[in-house]
Amino acid sequence: QLQASGGGLVQAGGSLRLSCAASGRTSSTVRMGWFRQAPGKEREFVARIMWGSGSTHYADSVKGRFTVSGDNAESAVYLQMNSLKPEDTAVYYCATSVRVAGTYDYWGQGTLVTVSS
Repeated sequence: QLQASGGGLVQAGGSLRLSCAASGRTSSTVRMGWFRQAPGKEREFVARIMWGSGSTHYADSVKGRFTVSGDNAESAVYLQMNSLKPEDTAVYYCATSVRVAGTYDYWGQGTLVTVSS
């Protein structure tokens, strides 16, 4: 089970930190990712972290502004979002996978981020 939190309303240029806590069978988690879905658009990848190495990967649209991090002991993943833009407005979802690539297996319920201009 995944529980995302930290969304809210922020002005352009501001920051937010999203959190996602995993519970249950987390020992097989290989990677945790963040995705987002803006109104009327497809869900898109934002960032991911590999649980063992800590290796990260970002979508070009957020590179340099967002930072994904993880706490293995707490089975939690975070997304620090800086220099937010109105186009970052979306519902943000966290997800986990037991594989190094391909689809994600478990999804959180999403948290809404709204960036006003």
